Amino acid sequence: MCRRIKATKTMTTTDRPNKTREKVLVVIQLSGGNDYLNCIVPYQDGFYKDSRPNIRITDDQVIPLDRGYGLNPGMGPMKTLYDQGKVAIIHGIGYPTPNRSHFRSMDIWHTAEPTTVGSKGWLGQAIKELDPEGSNPVTAVNFGNGLPRALAAPGVPVASVGDLENYGLLTGVAGTDQREQALNAFSRMYTPLLGSDTVMDYLGQTGLDAMRGADILKAAPLKYKSNVEYPDNPFAKSLKGVAQVHFADLGTRVFYTQYGSFDTHTDEVALQSNLWSHVSSSLISFFDDLEEHGLGDEVTVLMFSEFGRRVLDNGTGTDHGSGGVAFVVGNQVEGGHYAEYPSINPADWVQGDLAFNNDFRGLYTDILEDWLEVEAKPIVNGNFEKIKPFAV
Repeated sequence: MCRRIKATKTMTTTDRPNKTREKVLVVIQLSGGNDYLNCIVPYQDGFYKDSRPNIRITDDQVIPLDRGYGLNPGMGPMKTLYDQGKVAIIHGIGYPTPNRSHFRSMDIWHTAEPTTVGSKGWLGQAIKELDPEGSNPVTAVNFGNGLPRALAAPGVPVASVGDLENYGLLTGVAGTDQREQALNAFSRMYTPLLGSDTVMDYLGQTGLDAMRGADILKAAPLKYKSNVEYPDNPFAKSLKGVAQVHFADLGTRVFYTQYGSFDTHTDEVALQSNLWSHVSSSLISFFDDLEEHGLGDEVTVLMFSEFGRRVLDNGTGTDHGSGGVAFVVGNQVEGGHYAEYPSINPADWVQGDLAFNNDFRGLYTDILEDWLEVEAKPIVNGNFEKIKPFAV
């Protein structure tokens, strides 16, 4: 049973009448394995202090939260969002029989398939339901290189953007006429592939979707106006790109981006604090931007990492573990703690790790059914207890 202890929600600009559009999900992948214990810090717990003699967050470093917990020193802006009642902290999230491989564990999170190697991403399947015909090539937009497995599914177009300000196909070709000729050649190259076989169909459609998506997205920065100043880091640039595309009202329902690496085997205290400083300051700027444009109520952010880390430190950092933490952030979220923090008593550890107490597929069910309004069971492959982070 997931038990919630509620944070107090304060007034924001979204208490005023605002625009209403379709609900949008922004997924932030904290790549590398974010250390749960030094993120949501049980700094008053004696077992925590004993287990982390070298890298614990001390009482004078921690940002006090509530319930005897505190935040990593880099998470000051997250405390502001939490105090506004916008942050749901999902304790002990994971899955049965944890895997400590970055690649396999991330694949499990991407496909919602802990026991087999999945072939379709959970968000890719959701996007298929949101846009069954694939008529909008920017229903989903990934900010980053490549295509995350979470977004991959047959017949699902996804635009992947490295730099929105310079995004497009063949942008290095000088002259409008020359670029138009090159784009026509690009189109002719991919169109004959359609209908030849499944793989070539996929490649052909992907190429044409990329061309369509590039032409749509390139207009977003030109329409963007804001008084919000984002921090100067790569993650902030991605979130600003999300805001630009969202404000352009292009019909994008799912955004994806990632940051890291949180793989803190060494120099953890400084590294994790710096990463969270980037994430937190960028996230609050993003929400400030949403509020300025009156669009805060329609956006929810999910932040996750593939696993937590070992309870015992290794001298300067921590190694791969299990039992992690996730966050759901937004105006429509009931902020607070969800479920109990896993026991830090060594007698309760599972092979040296915190035990998980929330199956991530339950959280996916919340996101799919109560936010995107998509049936969850065929995507997460079963029925899982919901965590219920959204306001009713």
